[in-house]
Amino acid sequence: MAIEIKPLNAIVYNRSKVDIKDVIAPPYDVIGEKYRDELYKRSPYNITRLILSKAQNPYSDAAEHFKKWQDDKILIKTDKPVIFYLIQKYSINGKEVIRKGFIAKNKIEDFSTKNILPHEFTMSGPKEDRLNLTKACKANFSQIFMVYSDPEKQIEKAVDLSGSPFIDVTDDNGVQNIVYKIDDEKTIELIRNILKDKTLLIADGHHRYETALNYRNSLGENAGEADFVMSYFTNMDDDLQIYPTHRIITKWIEPYVLLESVKKYFDVKDFTFTGFNKQDIKREFLNALENSAQNVITMGLYMKNVNKFYLLTLREDVNSILDEFEVPQVLKTLDLTVLHKVILTKELGFTEEEQMSQTGIKYIKAENEAFDMIDSGKAEASFIMASPKISDIKRISQAGYRMPQKSTYFYPKLLSGIVINPLQ
Repeated sequence: MAIEIKPLNAIVYNRSKVDIKDVIAPPYDVIGEKYRDELYKRSPYNITRLILSKAQNPYSDAAEHFKKWQDDKILIKTDKPVIFYLIQKYSINGKEVIRKGFIAKNKIEDFSTKNILPHEFTMSGPKEDRLNLTKACKANFSQIFMVYSDPEKQIEKAVDLSGSPFIDVTDDNGVQNIVYKIDDEKTIELIRNILKDKTLLIADGHHRYETALNYRNSLGENAGEADFVMSYFTNMDDDLQIYPTHRIITKWIEPYVLLESVKKYFDVKDFTFTGFNKQDIKREFLNALENSAQNVITMGLYMKNVNKFYLLTLREDVNSILDEFEVPQVLKTLDLTVLHKVILTKELGFTEEEQMSQTGIKYIKAENEAFDMIDSGKAEASFIMASPKISDIKRISQAGYRMPQKSTYFYPKLLSGIVINPLQ
């Protein structure tokens, strides 16, 4: 069975009735309560009213708004099925980055086919929530983030970007999102042919994919359009950037007791700073972390009331320190496996349940926040992780295993409100 890609019978915002900047939003799972209120005030038609309604029954409320907006021509269908080509331009840590990909729909497959591979575990709560919304609205409001491999970059070379973009909007994070419509049959067929023999890796949106799978299965032979799900596809060989999720210890711990525990397994290098040179030393520390992590399991440590950053390089053979844990060989080369099993579980006594529920420990994507929580006294220690490698993700997924939760962070997030995929 091959990967089957189709253009979208797309529902989009009617640009003669709304300003696109006022109606877009990030995915539902990164919208806090205060930000949701802000998005609600921005426009009565902000997509947040559909993906994260404040109503007592959010699902029926979303369905009512979705129908009314279509009746009132706030949301309209494109003239014919299309694929949307998305270019995202952003700056991170002083570096300008461009990520390219396209939005289409792909046939849903069970993971057993090995054509579509997950790499992280999911939780039941978010899947139940999204399933209720899907049943009520019969639509995909957000994309699954899929990654494929094409060293020749055939799609990037083939797409015609000479015309005016369909959307050009900068979001609240300063990310410029430029969207082109692809509706010519030749380019669509080329994309379909290139993808059909690929393996897709779910980079982000595991809960949404499993929700789509559950929704399709609930319909049985009558799945129809629900046999497909809206996804974003990007080429891992086009300089795809992946960012880490850092581990923050919030329960009290004596810093030098932690340091002694770490020294049992890691060589430790100090990066001492004063108030005058902290930023320079921090930059040097982070560069050293990334460089060292290319060759050996390495992570950083920053503790409250200690004017040092610590570079931790695994000293012992990884197999010997993980022997007492039931860890598949393919997972033993991951820094997070060592951190979670050896330091968090064995040395600090965190249970699996506490790690899953983030009790006494937080998983934070923003690098600056991982440092700021220590400086502000809101946390005791931050384990600063190096950038994950796409080769590790691919290798582990193909072997049929999944990484620890919150292992990867694909930035920038994909906007909700660019396109909606109806399922009926």
